[in-house]
Amino acid sequence: MQVRFTAKGIPLAVRYDGRIWAVAAEPVRWFTRADWWNTAKRAPVGCGDLVSVEHWQIQVRLTSTSALRTFDLRRDPLSEQWLLAAITDEGAAAA
Repeated sequence: MQVRFTAKGIPLAVRYDGRIWAVAAEPVRWFTRADWWNTAKRAPVGCGDLVSVEHWQIQVRLTSTSALRTFDLRRDPLSEQWLLAAITDEGAAAA
């Protein structure tokens, strides 16, 4: 999973499953806290925020006429890699 961002840090496109998915609606960003007490990770002094997990919910599509899909993305503290937490297809029943 690779995420391309605008100059302002907003998701623009995602490479997933060998395809490029364009963001087709306003993305939603939020943060949660990592359960640091359950990990054995250590970090050097002064390396910054170690508990904020960044999330984006984005609606994407392959072409201008294809159906929307919702991708929930997550990036753990100290990681540069984005993870795909969930995919929801347009019209799918909410859990």
